[in-house]
Amino acid sequence: MDFRLTDEQRMVQETVRDFVEKELAPLENQVLRNEREGKPGITREELRKLQLKAKDIGFWGINSPEEYGGADLGPVMSSLIQMELGRTIVPFDFGGHAPNLLYIALNEEQKKKYLLPVVDGEKIACFALTESSSGSDASNMETTAVKQGNEWIINGEKIFITHGSESDFAIVFAVTDRQKGMNGGITCFLVDRELGYRSEPIPVMSGSHHEPATLVFDNVRVPEENVVGEVGDGFKYAMVFINHNRGWVIPSWAIGGAERLLNMAIEWANNRVSFGEPLAERQAIQWMIADSATEIEAAKWIFLRSAWMAEQEGSWKTGQDSIQFRHQSSISKLYSTNMISRVVDRVLQIHGGLGYTKESPVERWYREVRIWRIFEGSDEMLRRSIATNLLKEKVKVGELMKAGSEFVLN
Repeated sequence: MDFRLTDEQRMVQETVRDFVEKELAPLENQVLRNEREGKPGITREELRKLQLKAKDIGFWGINSPEEYGGADLGPVMSSLIQMELGRTIVPFDFGGHAPNLLYIALNEEQKKKYLLPVVDGEKIACFALTESSSGSDASNMETTAVKQGNEWIINGEKIFITHGSESDFAIVFAVTDRQKGMNGGITCFLVDRELGYRSEPIPVMSGSHHEPATLVFDNVRVPEENVVGEVGDGFKYAMVFINHNRGWVIPSWAIGGAERLLNMAIEWANNRVSFGEPLAERQAIQWMIADSATEIEAAKWIFLRSAWMAEQEGSWKTGQDSIQFRHQSSISKLYSTNMISRVVDRVLQIHGGLGYTKESPVERWYREVRIWRIFEGSDEMLRRSIATNLLKEKVKVGELMKAGSEFVLN
């Protein structure tokens, strides 16, 4: 096995890290100040300017296929990039991309109307799956779509929808056959805001960054041509999006954030003097730092293997993945999100009262990462999935480790 980065991977990693340090990190105090005042950390216009700066140095559409002007870098390289972006609390992502299922599932006419404007930054999409009665359990979905002539009539509510308040259209999942449920009874629709759905912001613990919304559909009429793929294939498309985020996107944020937090703790421990000695001389502090470093390293290789599996299978392009990948994705998200929860708690403890203030990125991270153990599969649902795969021998103990011996990062 060779775990070294290639020259290209190292160059990309260093370039993104330099961008984060020079363009994003200096904005952290502004973001914290804006959020204390109930404003977005950065405005849509400010985000766009930053994205165009990144485009000038070649970072645009890192996951988008080349036919849409993207770099098509793949899960492993994208993971390295997202890790670097995870080192800051500034809400930023590179421009020129769209939710992955839009590339995979849309027909050519739908791509012109919905995909291309999102890639170009002209429109914002939101992913509308979760409901108050069906978070992890999509079989309890209550939103319905009923065919009437050449239209579908959608009724129901979606909750905790990221970008729900600012989206130009929603990717909506609704029940079209109650008897079939997840096995052919859920359909995906593209629903323009102008068709009549309304959004209501939901104040949450983490503040204005990624503030979600409730979407209300009251007899919203959607033309037949806005059905994504085939009627009944909606749950399959939902999992394309979720497994992508579960496998390496969210874990990469966790790794990047945890590494930044640990570096902050190390610097603080070396400089903060207590009872005549730096905190770094205290065994209790040393153990918190050692445990954090160990857990970060473990999480990093778990999630990089998940990204590697996706790249080998091509699931990030086709939406077709294996039970082994889904199993690894569940492990990846479960471990990494719990890891950063433990790390940020230790780092806040090391910083003491200063870490608890809203002028500190530590406090901001403390609030932000709590939701990561809930969305895209809660801890409990992931544990259930992992255990079921093993108990029913869909995946065997040791099988993943055997396959993992082929892992070559370069």
